Amino acid sequence: MAWNAARYLAFAGERTRAAHDLAARINIVSPSRIIDLGCGPGNSTAVLAEHWPVAEITGLDSSHEMLAAARAAHPAIHWLEDDISRWAASVADRFDVVFSNAALQWVPDHAALLPRLLARVAPGGALAFQVPASSDFPAQRLIRELAAAPEWSPRFSAKPRDWHSEPPGFYYDAVASGSARVDLWQSDYFHVMEGPEAIVEWYRGTGLRPFLDALAPGDRERFATEYLEALRPYYPPQSDGRILFPFRRLFVVSYPG
Repeated sequence: MAWNAARYLAFAGERTRAAHDLAARINIVSPSRIIDLGCGPGNSTAVLAEHWPVAEITGLDSSHEMLAAARAAHPAIHWLEDDISRWAASVADRFDVVFSNAALQWVPDHAALLPRLLARVAPGGALAFQVPASSDFPAQRLIRELAAAPEWSPRFSAKPRDWHSEPPGFYYDAVASGSARVDLWQSDYFHVMEGPEAIVEWYRGTGLRPFLDALAPGDRERFATEYLEALRPYYPPQSDGRILFPFRRLFVVSYPG
């Protein structure tokens, strides 16, 4: 199944907050060239254009559907269809800011990837990325547990593509030897949702999607329904009936030495 830009952007405000926070911490005053890796429908790329309006900005994504939405919304930005790993391994020119907001978790082998991304940073520039760090939170953990249950595991045509997200120390070690300075932090975002159904919709646009893709069409809605029922005890209603959906993100800004 293709990425669904409209579903992803149903939570555009929540998904874009981290891009604003990451861009604000990059200590590069006037970058000339910026690339947004895994730009999706262009919401994070638009943050970069707002933050550095005179920079030449490129958004890169492997999804034709996401890039079509990005081009329609932001025609003045340059859009490139490519895979992050392939781009990182190429010998093309470098950028003052190599940026990625919630995309590298879909790329394997971060130990090999990050030095390659650092090599694509121009002198005096920065590598800045953010990845979800909530794999052990109930909303993400329950997807994997349900998929591994005896009733469900035989129904998957292939092993679903899962996130690649490592502890903070891993990312520090991966970039420190090639960096003059590393800024690293985590933030817990508490998204206010109408109910657990909204969490299911949130993950339909990201972490749930590979699991649904690996199921037969007739099984997908039943899997989503069972996931919803598993969520309910972990996300009780607040006094106004809404729920709090905690989501942790890990941020890294590396300045190559």
